[in-house]
Amino acid sequence: MSNPIIDVIIPAYNEEASIGKVVGDIPKGLVREILVCDNNSTDRTAERAAVAGATVLSARRQGYGSACLKGMAHIAARPASERPDIVVFLDADYSDHPEELPKLVAPIEQEGFDLVIGSRVLGDMEQGAMMPQQIFGNWLATTLIRLFYNYHFTDLGPFRAVKYAKLLELGMQDPDFGWTVEMQVKAAKLKMKTTEVAVQYRRRIGVSKVSGTIRGTVLAGHKILWTIFKLL
Repeated sequence: MSNPIIDVIIPAYNEEASIGKVVGDIPKGLVREILVCDNNSTDRTAERAAVAGATVLSARRQGYGSACLKGMAHIAARPASERPDIVVFLDADYSDHPEELPKLVAPIEQEGFDLVIGSRVLGDMEQGAMMPQQIFGNWLATTLIRLFYNYHFTDLGPFRAVKYAKLLELGMQDPDFGWTVEMQVKAAKLKMKTTEVAVQYRRRIGVSKVSGTIRGTVLAGHKILWTIFKLL
């Protein structure tokens, strides 16, 4: 795949302090459009994203997956000839390293992979960047996927790249915390060609809306496990 068209989707909720850095660090020469899907932010997230050069979409239905789906709907509304070859997802809190995007898309471009997960487990993770409950949840979810589908993932990392045609085949639906695991379970069920690359991960800017609270952690953990068993 030579000179693929790449679009980036960034779900964002109250990330005014970080979104400009995220958009600014994405290698612009490789990406056609950066879509920041503002998920009812009450701060200046949308304004900061627009100033940084992103296309800002309004995702009214609250939820991580809902914001991602809004970005996908924007892409799908294009004429067929203008749709991307690859879609990259990453978070708005500056915990991912956007400059590593070429590493994510390389296995798709050079080896024909369908889905590439940026693995924080395999990479260089700053101390404290993930809470113990996140680390355990990742381990449990990826272990269950391996047991049920014989697909070997180490992480449910948000930084990921996928062929657009394969993304459509996945029929993504989850509006909340189950988005990442839904993508990986469905990819396994459909026998897609997947791989992981080691990525860096740092402490996010601001407080996590999920792992930063007990309620958020419990809800996310429940949704991830529920999604895995629902899709069996």
